[in-house]
Amino acid sequence: MLLVKTLLKVSAIHGFGLIADEDIAEGQEIWRFTPGFDLHLEIEEVDALPEVARSQILHYAYLHPSGKSYVLCADDARFFNHSLTPNCLDFAFDSSDEAYTLAARSIAKGEELTVDYNKFEARFTGSFD
Repeated sequence: MLLVKTLLKVSAIHGFGLIADEDIAEGQEIWRFTPGFDLHLEIEEVDALPEVARSQILHYAYLHPSGKSYVLCADDARFFNHSLTPNCLDFAFDSSDEAYTLAARSIAKGEELTVDYNKFEARFTGSFD
């Protein structure tokens, strides 16, 4: 669940991007997996879906590093774009094995929020194109 104010705008990186709608301090928590809001979807569940639904899930969800489930953000967090020099700390995992995101530096209102997909997305190979 996003923990800061954001909005969606056309991105200079790719498609739409997640834009800070408030100043964010270095180290501030930006997103945290929230049970009951965000979803873990078992691979078998996703594989059993009709193609249109499966394609949607695979586009917006990330494969949990355990390889056992996909994680689908219920809000606009799915619009974080990839950067090799992100302004958000790459998804880290806490003692409950759930992800969270922190600001890597101070982020000004109006900046696009970015993460490094290499740090958490098991399927990422440098490009989704």
